[in-house]
Amino acid sequence: MEYYGRKWAWVNGGLIILNILYFLYLEIAGSSEDTLFMLHHGAMYAPLVLQGGEYYRLLTSVFMHFGISHIANNMLVLFVLGDNMERALGSVKYLIFYLLCGVGANVVSMAVGIHDPMPAVGAGASGAIFGVIGGLLYAVTVNRGRLEDLSTRQLVMIILFSLYFGFTSTGVDNVAHVAGLVIGIILAAILYRRPKPVQEFWNQYYER
Repeated sequence: MEYYGRKWAWVNGGLIILNILYFLYLEIAGSSEDTLFMLHHGAMYAPLVLQGGEYYRLLTSVFMHFGISHIANNMLVLFVLGDNMERALGSVKYLIFYLLCGVGANVVSMAVGIHDPMPAVGAGASGAIFGVIGGLLYAVTVNRGRLEDLSTRQLVMIILFSLYFGFTSTGVDNVAHVAGLVIGIILAAILYRRPKPVQEFWNQYYER
């Protein structure tokens, strides 16, 4: 299947739908802005992970968001950039990549704040999404500054703006953002392979 001359990124679309469906469930069952309610439904909380052995929270929290603006901002970025990363890696690799970035960002955030006397309840796809941005930065760089409609300059601007917004806002897990970005670059270096020139030619030919 193709979409506007490009392969439809069905995994990325599925991730967006899953995030939205879980958000709607949380809103119907209670409130996504109720911290205690979110905690009972899988949000990230270090003491419950480390002391209670509830490791599933490292994953479930990646699909949870606090309020409509939180999920809207994250899903917009994932919609715009995630399909590029999926086409670059392939669907199966992209799913693995996305989940590892999200879980990995949570693990790093938890490790950094392990001695925090008042650990926060966390949720959101931002760590995974920063991983996607980091992965795209690597892919664009090895493709001499351009991948599909993305350029190195565009991605650097997105990264700088996103980090600036995070560090100047309250209630943002900036450690998870930076961790996701770094993990995304590392995983892309492992999983991504630049197409050979002949492959690039035929890909462009069939997309016309």
